[in-house]
Amino acid sequence: MFEDFFGGHSTRISATRLARHGRVRAEGYLVAKRCLDVALVLLTAPASLLLIGLLAALVRLDGGHAFYTQERLGRNGRVFPLWKLRSMVPDADERLRQYLAENPEAQQEWASSQKLKNDPRVTALGRYLRKYSLDELPQLWNVLVGDMSLVGPRPMFPVQRALYPGTAYFDFRPGLTGLWQISERNGCTFAERATYDNRYAESVSLATDLRVLFKTVAVVFRGTGC
Repeated sequence: MFEDFFGGHSTRISATRLARHGRVRAEGYLVAKRCLDVALVLLTAPASLLLIGLLAALVRLDGGHAFYTQERLGRNGRVFPLWKLRSMVPDADERLRQYLAENPEAQQEWASSQKLKNDPRVTALGRYLRKYSLDELPQLWNVLVGDMSLVGPRPMFPVQRALYPGTAYFDFRPGLTGLWQISERNGCTFAERATYDNRYAESVSLATDLRVLFKTVAVVFRGTGC
């Protein structure tokens, strides 16, 4: 039961981090971090479930399923299904392949950042959901079951692993928010995200996590997502 609650190997951290922070301190931090994740998800569940339900109904009116999953890399390289509210057209993968094939500049942008500022796959409602990060709300389930944390590195696709130059990502559960989300966010390349993950790894503490959570609120209301 204890291992299930804390996600099996949640109290393990890399040898480098243990040497730097001390085994007891590192393991204590990870247990406290997991308790904070579960407590905050459960406390906000009534409001978040109501909001997710209302948004899911709107997405359904837009056509197609309200929710979808993507495979993402978790701690120690484990693949897990990440939940989102659908913000794209149903044939998004084919639409992307066709668009990139016909637009060399978009292909270059995608290769650099793994994102498109003017993504033809995103629906009108989806643009609003993404602007305020509302499409990410179902990931509270991922946090509750231990796939993710409220704060950590941004979850990446398995195919993006070869593009990622860092190693700190795999020491932690990926986060619903993190240093990247409250800083440059859409203003840096995919590879540069490793800088933020390394910075987070060097300053891991509950105080850091709480600061990131508070700053995330202001960032979300500014509507800088895409």
